[in-house]
Amino acid sequence: MPPKRGRPIAVKLLVLLLVPLLSLVGLWAFAAGLTGGDGIRLLSINDLATNLAKPSEQINIALQDERLASVEFLVSGRGADVLAKRRGHTDRTVATFRDRVKNVRDLSPEMTAQLNALNGKLDHLTQIRKDVDGTAVAPLDVIDGYSQVVDASFRMYDAMVLVPDMALYRQAKAITTLGEAKELLSRERAMIAVVLAKGRVERRDREAFTGMVATRRLLFSQGLSYLDTGLRGPYETLAASPVYQEFLKAEDAIRGQAAANGLPATAATWPVDGENLWREVERDQAAAVTGITQRVTPTAIGMLVKIGVAGGVGLVAVIASIMLSLRFRKRLVRELAGLRDAATELAEVRLPGLVKRLRTNTAAPTPAEIAPLEVKTHSAEVDDIVEAFNRVQSTAVEAAVDQARLRHGVSQVFVNLAKRNQSLLHRQLLQLDSMERATEQPELLADLFKLDHLTTRMRRHAESLIILSDQAPGRGWRNPVPVHDVLRAAVAEVEEYERVEVLQTPPVALLGSAVTDVAHLMAELIENATLFSPPQTKVDVHSTGTPHGLVVEVEDRGLGLPRVELDELNDRLTTTPEFDLAQSDRLGLFVVSRLAARHGIKVTLTPSPYGGLTAMVALPASLLADQPVLSGR
Repeated sequence: MPPKRGRPIAVKLLVLLLVPLLSLVGLWAFAAGLTGGDGIRLLSINDLATNLAKPSEQINIALQDERLASVEFLVSGRGADVLAKRRGHTDRTVATFRDRVKNVRDLSPEMTAQLNALNGKLDHLTQIRKDVDGTAVAPLDVIDGYSQVVDASFRMYDAMVLVPDMALYRQAKAITTLGEAKELLSRERAMIAVVLAKGRVERRDREAFTGMVATRRLLFSQGLSYLDTGLRGPYETLAASPVYQEFLKAEDAIRGQAAANGLPATAATWPVDGENLWREVERDQAAAVTGITQRVTPTAIGMLVKIGVAGGVGLVAVIASIMLSLRFRKRLVRELAGLRDAATELAEVRLPGLVKRLRTNTAAPTPAEIAPLEVKTHSAEVDDIVEAFNRVQSTAVEAAVDQARLRHGVSQVFVNLAKRNQSLLHRQLLQLDSMERATEQPELLADLFKLDHLTTRMRRHAESLIILSDQAPGRGWRNPVPVHDVLRAAVAEVEEYERVEVLQTPPVALLGSAVTDVAHLMAELIENATLFSPPQTKVDVHSTGTPHGLVVEVEDRGLGLPRVELDELNDRLTTTPEFDLAQSDRLGLFVVSRLAARHGIKVTLTPSPYGGLTAMVALPASLLADQPVLSGR
C-alpha cells in the first residue's frame, strides 16, 4: 500500500483564497466603522446649530434691521434713535455669537476658514457705521457693506451643511438657499427706502434692484423645488398669498420705472408690502430651520444602528478569517520552514563543504555528505519538492565529483608537463652555460646570453603551471639569500630587464625555503609593470625595512587602472580565488595570489604618483633571516 499522501497544496490555497474574501468583508466593516464618524457628525449638527447657526442667524436678522435703519437715516436724516437701538442689538448678538463659538471644538479646516472670514467681516462693521454717520457714503455702498457680512455667514452655512446623508443634505441646502433669498428681500427693502426718498428710480438704482429681484426669485424657486412635502407647504402657501403677489407687483413697478418718471401712486404702499412679506418669510424660515434640525437626530441614530449591525457582522467575519488563516498558515509555514532549513543547509553547508573537500581529496563522498533531505510534511507538493531537491543534490554531487576528478587530472597533466619542461629547460641552461664558457666570440656570446635569458623565462612559466596546481617547484635553497640577490634574480627572469632598476636594499636575507617563491612572485609583478608601461620608461624596485618585516615596491609609469578594476584585482590578491581557465590572461595574478597565500605575504596594488601603479609586497618577518649570509644551492 503506497504511503499516505497529504492533502494537495491546491486545496490549501483554495482555503487561503477565502481569507482575502473574508478580509474584504472585514475591510467593508472597517469602512463602515469609519463612516460611523458621519453619524457622530450628524449628532453634532445640533451642537453646531446651537453654538453657530442660531447665533449667526440672529446676527443676520440684526444686520438686516440695522441696514434698513442705516439707509433710512442716510437718505432722510431721521431715525437716529432707531439706528442706535439697532446697532446696540447687533452688538449684543455679535457678542453672544463670539461667546458661543468658544464652546465649539473639532471644526473642519473649511469650517474654520469660513468662521474666521465671518469674524473678519464683523470687524468691518465699525467702519461701515462711521461712513453712515458721516453721511458722505452712497446708500448702495452701505447696502453692499452690510451684504458682505451676511454673505460671509452664508458661506459658513455651506460648510456646515456638508452632512453624509444625501436627502438630508439637499433639504438643508435648500433651506440655506431660501435664507439667501430672504437676505435679498432685505436688500430690496433697503433699496425701496432709497427710491422713496429720492422720489424717482435712477438708472443705477434700477440696475441694482433688478439684479436683486432676479437673484431672489431664482433662489426662491430653486430652494422651493428641492424641499420635500413636509417643508415645502408653508412656502407654497406664501407664494400664493396676496402679500407675496402685492410685493411682486412692487418689484415689477420699480424694475420698469424710467429714471425720468416719478413714482406711481402705489409707491406709498411699498414699504408696507415689504414689511408684511418680511414677517411671513421670517416665520416660514424659522419653522423650516427648526424642522430640518429635528430630522438630524433620528437620521443619525438610524445610521449608527445600521453601521453597528454591519460592524458586528464584519467583526465576526474578521475573527473567523483570522482564526482560519492562522490555522492553515501555521501548518503550511511549518512545512515550508522545514523545507527551507533543509535546503539552506544543503546549499550553504553540505554542498560547499563537499566541494571544498574535493579540491584536495577526490575520494568518493561519504554517506553523511550525500544524505537525503528529511522534512516532515503533510502536503503532496512539498513531498515532491523534497524529492526534487534530493535528485538535485545527487546530480550536484556527481557533477562536483566529476569536476574535481577532471580538475585533478588536468592539474596532474599540468604538473607532469611542467616538470618535464622544467627538467629539459634545466638541462638546456646547463648546456648554454657550458657553451658560454667555451666561446670567446662577442657576437655568439651575446646570442647565447639571449637564449639563456629566454630559457630562464620559459622555466618560470613552467613553474607557474606547477604553482597553479598547488605544488612546489623543484628548485630550492638551503641557506638564506640576500634580498638584493633575490630581487636581481627576479629581474633576470623578465623580458625587458634592462628597464628595471633595483634600488638600494636593506641588509637582510630571505630564508632559503622562500627564495624561489618570492623571486617568482617578484618576477611576475615586475614583468607586469614592464608590459603595462611605455617602453621608454623605467620600472623602479625599492625596498624598506619595517618592524613587521620588509616592504618591496614595484613602481611603473603606465596609464594606471580605474578604481573599480583596481579594487577587483586587490580582492583577488587577498582572497586567493580558484584558478579559472577562462581567465588565462590573468595567469600572473593567480600565480602571485597562490604564492602570497602560501607564505603569508600581502600584495596590494595602489595608484602611483607618476600615473601608473605601485605593487606593494609586504614580506613578514618570519621569512627573513637574522643575518644575511652567502647563498648556496
